[in-house]
Amino acid sequence: MPRTEVDPRYGDPDAPATPWPVAERALSSAELYRLTTVRPDGRPHVTPLIAVWHTDALHFCTGADERKARNLTANPRVVLTTGDNALHGGLDVVVEGVAVRVADEAGLRVLAAEWESKYGPEWRFEVVEGGFANPHGTALVFRVEPTTAFGFAKSPYSQTRYRF
Repeated sequence: MPRTEVDPRYGDPDAPATPWPVAERALSSAELYRLTTVRPDGRPHVTPLIAVWHTDALHFCTGADERKARNLTANPRVVLTTGDNALHGGLDVVVEGVAVRVADEAGLRVLAAEWESKYGPEWRFEVVEGGFANPHGTALVFRVEPTTAFGFAKSPYSQTRYRF
């Protein structure tokens, strides 16, 4: 379990910390995430994508020639965000970590099953050497274990930091 703390500067001073299991459920059940990587020239790059929460980490995939994959080659540090697009309710979660490539066949098979279970047969992936089959080549799969995460509750407002 991560160390949890509330920063009273960013919300109701009496708001409790959002428990990690609540943030973890939000990470697990979200359908869409935003991935932020850093371009070689230092500019940020943000893109929406789907992901799965499995064994205490978020997993996403991308084509080897896509901007985000090229960015990760130079700098594997990322931020993944998800949440509710509402001002007065819900929970937004931000995960900071390092994207590590998953290339072992057994791990890829488990993750392919996770994607299909969560998103349905439209997202059935065939495991090939080093990733998932993709019409344009191989989709690389990455694992991001949180190093730090934040939960932004919006009723009442609060900011909880999770340190791993």
